[in-house]
Amino acid sequence: MQGIAAKGLRVDRGGRAIVRGVDFELRAGDALLVLGRNGAGKSTLLRALAGFLPLREGEIRLIGGADEAPLAEQAHYVGHADGLKAALTALENLEFWARMLKSAPGEALSPDGALEKVGLARVGDFPVAYLSAGQKRRVALARLFVAPRPIWLLDEPATALDVGSQEKFAEAMAAHRAGGGFIIAATHAPLGLIDARELRLDAAKPRDVGGAA
Repeated sequence: MQGIAAKGLRVDRGGRAIVRGVDFELRAGDALLVLGRNGAGKSTLLRALAGFLPLREGEIRLIGGADEAPLAEQAHYVGHADGLKAALTALENLEFWARMLKSAPGEALSPDGALEKVGLARVGDFPVAYLSAGQKRRVALARLFVAPRPIWLLDEPATALDVGSQEKFAEAMAAHRAGGGFIIAATHAPLGLIDARELRLDAAKPRDVGGAA
């Protein structure tokens, strides 16, 4: 895939426009930071891009590559909730997601390899219920590696991560971009995304602004 172009996106919830007038265009290897106050619609926009909420207006166009598939089918979404089954082990959770997610072409890691990548090689056989909040977050992020997809939709991905884990994830995001992947992330905290563009949501029409983060 060579690019993503969004024009005039509007998302309603409860009969009210939460996000409106959103425009952005990304090329392979780009990152977009979605910024704004609490309640500005950052999570709503990401959920709409992931296909969980309908667009009231606007369109998203995928440029080149496997553009016959919708964005949602080529994206990973990591939201506020970790999306893990507490009674299953970390490995069992990743084995489930590896089976369920249909990946775009790319080199997938095994569940064991994905846990090692996020620094959790020793807790694979632990039920998720026994893991710390930071460990659970790392298991959730490990889903990105068991079923490669070109687009990562990340909602506050650094939540509960310690400094070392944040640095490792920043390296993983840089590698994803270097391979032509896209990252769209809602965040209040720096993520180490070099030369990321910024999309600011507020009461006025959102502004797509170039800049570094």
